[in-house]
Amino acid sequence: MKMKKIMGYRREDGKFGLRNKVIIIPSVHCANKVCENIARKCNGAVYINHQHGCSQLEFDALQTRDVLIGHGSNANVFGVLIIGLGCEVIQAKAVAEKIKEATPYKKVEYLVIQECGGSKNTIENGIKIVNEMLESAAKLQKSEGDFSDLILGTECGGSDSYSGLSANPALGSLSDFVIDEGGAVILAETTELIGCEAILAKRAKNDEIAKKVYDKILAYENLVKSFHADIRGANPSPGNMAGGLSTIEEKSLGCVYKAGTRTLMDVIDYAKPVVSKGLTFMNTPGNDIEQLSAMVAGGANICVFTTGRGTPTGSAIVPTIKMSSNTFCYENMNDAIDINAGSIIDGVKTKEEVRDELIELIVRISDGELVKAELNEQNDFSVWRLATTC
Repeated sequence: MKMKKIMGYRREDGKFGLRNKVIIIPSVHCANKVCENIARKCNGAVYINHQHGCSQLEFDALQTRDVLIGHGSNANVFGVLIIGLGCEVIQAKAVAEKIKEATPYKKVEYLVIQECGGSKNTIENGIKIVNEMLESAAKLQKSEGDFSDLILGTECGGSDSYSGLSANPALGSLSDFVIDEGGAVILAETTELIGCEAILAKRAKNDEIAKKVYDKILAYENLVKSFHADIRGANPSPGNMAGGLSTIEEKSLGCVYKAGTRTLMDVIDYAKPVVSKGLTFMNTPGNDIEQLSAMVAGGANICVFTTGRGTPTGSAIVPTIKMSSNTFCYENMNDAIDINAGSIIDGVKTKEEVRDELIELIVRISDGELVKAELNEQNDFSVWRLATTC
């Protein structure tokens, strides 16, 4: 298969956006409603909400801040407006400055509700700023890229016993294709690699990377144990069990298929930037939205999310392709699912044919086609909390 061309937005640092979004981000949860109200008055803008930004211990606040900065810095974003309250731990000005530092070519502004004289004034100022950004964004011309420009985020959620037989192997085949074309792929969900550490570590490019695989997975197990808890009961979830998965190890063995077969090049912490071509393992929880937010913050410009039970999940700025592991799920939740890998179970298609469907869909997405999550205006966002609030 010859190298596929895609269309998108080449940024000044060489990164490639499949979208050209203007996003409104609250630095603290007190600013959520103001962000939402600005976005509702600005056709084409997107926003996120969260429950963080204040009363956080330093290391926890820094992780939250990194995820906010990563969203603003993502190649799919043209412009960013940060809204703060004024008295919070994560200050709007600091977030805006860090985004500008990472992407100097980007339009980045911030407003502080207390300094603007309340919500109404902030909303009016915000609408003006965002509409100007949207006007500028509309003038930007697309240019040609290829699959080497992709940072593919891989995810599975609401998994069932078919996930490891159909959707995840098909996604793994896409992962191999993207890597062979010179792109990057993210594997995450540390809890859902428990039991197949050796399988992933064996693929590491050297002993140092292999050791990091074992260390990250063991550290996660020990973190859960430190709360005098057992991961079983939380993972697999009741839905996973209803779908035929009985243990975390069984779930993990299906989960790891998403990463294909190529060499593991790097292991990184939660929401840190992806800097290597090839396969990178990012340390994240199994929680769907905490993981998705981390991959987007790390630089993913496209995500594929496999599911056996069905989910509407999607990022505000990164097209999130949903692929079902079985035909019932595809038909039952058709307004949320883009591709049916159940055709593999039905004996109608091979995993390579479903991979080719994914490739063609990514090409169409780059031409402007919206995935179901975008049509449904999903703007899911959540941060892995490391500590209690205080």
